[in-house]
Amino acid sequence: MGGPRVLVVDDADELGRVAADLVSDTIALAPAASVIPATGRTPMKLYAYLAARRDAGLLDTSEVIAVQLDEYLGLADGDRRSLFGWMERSFLEPLGITGERVIRLPLDGDLDDACAAYDRDRDVRGPVDLAILGIGENGHLGFNEPPCGPDAVTRPVVLTPTTISANAGYWGSGADVPTRAVTMGMRHLLAARTILLLVSGRSKRRIVHRALEDDIGPDVPASFLREAEGDVTVVVDRAAWGAE
Repeated sequence: MGGPRVLVVDDADELGRVAADLVSDTIALAPAASVIPATGRTPMKLYAYLAARRDAGLLDTSEVIAVQLDEYLGLADGDRRSLFGWMERSFLEPLGITGERVIRLPLDGDLDDACAAYDRDRDVRGPVDLAILGIGENGHLGFNEPPCGPDAVTRPVVLTPTTISANAGYWGSGADVPTRAVTMGMRHLLAARTILLLVSGRSKRRIVHRALEDDIGPDVPASFLREAEGDVTVVVDRAAWGAE
């Protein structure tokens, strides 16, 4: 392990283009790649560039498998806040990924048992080929809220006030943000063959430096990317990378 490779780009648009090159190269080498696509604002330009390449016949996604990263709990079908719905609109539909090529997280029944069964299935399937991730202002990956170690399993979680505040911008107010979710665990995220961390905006400046430069530990779950098994690339815009 040589540690993450850091690519500093000018702005969010260049971040999307550079990330699209990296994702396209991964899919070209492994057409049936399994991909975890994070939601949030930062990866949206990446997904738009991928869709444009597919539409132009420059990217074949006909075998790509999508693996859900996280989801709020307690939502009715069709709820506007569904993270699966967001993934569907921004990634699945534009790239033509449907049916058995979509692996969803368990949301019903005994969630502890269901998540344990999900992890056993992931162990059988092996590591995902590509995890596209963002970083929370508290250092979370997915909804692996701090403190969280590298062996954390897929599980239901209670969202922190920091995460609820950050997510309020998507849905209207803090009162509109569900307080519980299911997230893929750090164990499977860190085992991905390739990890692409996208970071954009001044609000992420402090946490990205903590994750990449300070001590590795559960207070900043993203810091464990420095010990990940696979290849890790961080694409960060200048607003997020600028001097502390």
